[in-house]
Amino acid sequence: MPETTQKKKVLVVEDEKNIAMTLAYNLMKAGYAYDLAFDGEDGLKKALTGTFDLILLDLMLPKMDGFEVCRRVREKLATPIIIATARVEEVDKIMGLDIGADDYVTKPFSMNELLARIKANIRRSSNEVVPAASESGEATLTVRGLVIDTVKYQVTRDGTPIELTKKEYELLTFMAKNLGTVYSREQLLSEVWGYDGFFGDTSSVDVTVSRLRAKLEADAGKPEYLFTKRGMGYYIK
Repeated sequence: MPETTQKKKVLVVEDEKNIAMTLAYNLMKAGYAYDLAFDGEDGLKKALTGTFDLILLDLMLPKMDGFEVCRRVREKLATPIIIATARVEEVDKIMGLDIGADDYVTKPFSMNELLARIKANIRRSSNEVVPAASESGEATLTVRGLVIDTVKYQVTRDGTPIELTKKEYELLTFMAKNLGTVYSREQLLSEVWGYDGFFGDTSSVDVTVSRLRAKLEADAGKPEYLFTKRGMGYYIK
């Protein structure tokens, strides 16, 4: 008999049961397996003891909020995490991405958009095999005092290590391989996040760029590496 392909499995951590069941129904229709948790403590327990290809995580949860769940999961696992919440304040986006979430969608969201983002994050996670070297064949990328080791996943500025999240590192590496090229938010969603089209919300790009700039630059208001081309996008030079 031919080998059966195992379904990708998503953990949904959502305290509003009607939303959780709607998500479960749509995940099942899209061909995913799923498990549900209705509070943060149960979500964390299931995330750490089960095997999941992606975690869809609400922020406003009883017993333990989504930020704490995300932080603790990320200490142990590299499983992709998408935060889905009604809280739209910029500080929430910054905190969520800074503690290791891979993406952020705000309620109400398009189910097609969410499923596309789930698919893209699972695909990128499962396809990560060997980090790419630079075009010259070297294992490091250097932009003046900034050094990116694409084998060890390490970044230093003037010899000082810079701690980056996975997405910040991926964005920096992509742009450093394409010095001087201006990329729109939509292009970066495609190239770095792996989305096959534009799904409306580009705020994840802006937040990740903001966090990356704060870590790279001596003065984020006067960048030396990561620049904005007004009305067009971002670039590194």
